[in-house]
Amino acid sequence: MRIDILTLFPEMCEAVLSESIIGRARKANLVTICCHNIRDYSEDKHRRVDDYPYGGGKGMLIKAEPVYECVQSVLKNYDVKPKIIYMSAQGKRLTQHKVIELTKFDGLILICGHYEGIDQRLIDEIVDEEISIGDYVVTGGEMPAVILADAVCRLLPGVLSDEECFKSESHYNGVLEYPQYTRPEEWMGRKVPEVLLSGHHANIKKWKEEQSIKKTKYIESLDE
Repeated sequence: MRIDILTLFPEMCEAVLSESIIGRARKANLVTICCHNIRDYSEDKHRRVDDYPYGGGKGMLIKAEPVYECVQSVLKNYDVKPKIIYMSAQGKRLTQHKVIELTKFDGLILICGHYEGIDQRLIDEIVDEEISIGDYVVTGGEMPAVILADAVCRLLPGVLSDEECFKSESHYNGVLEYPQYTRPEEWMGRKVPEVLLSGHHANIKKWKEEQSIKKTKYIESLDE
């Protein structure tokens, strides 16, 4: 898979996606992630990409032209059109189901807004889908893009050591993950559940399933 991130702050995205599991996956050529500076496509001598919004309002808006030119340049790297996503607080909320769906694409272009966002005409012209990471607002689209890229990449073949590493995780199968423990067996007066020390695989499996359901129901009750 190839993921292209279009942003005003490529170093911010690179700093995160060059580390840990995703960084190793990139070095092993299991995934290609490229970060592009939208300012490189500005015709302004000062590399400005923003302007005041028509109709008034606070803040600045990223112009359509530099983002469009950046996308057109990136598209030259693809034989098949990738899915173009705008990271937006107004978009559909990112879920594990959506992440799994996105792994089916050969390529993703993630557009990061900033300031007050991007000229709506650019969104209407080229964006396939708007995605939000939650019902709150952050400074720009960089961190949401990094979160989406990380979530997608870790499900790609070879990125994690075994599929079970993510198939048993929270949200993958619609439930949250069971509690986990490591050594020592007792810490601060709290003991590891006896069933996990029993070596009885059937009982351990049953306990994990029960705990996953219990935790899921509890979290759901908090949202009611």
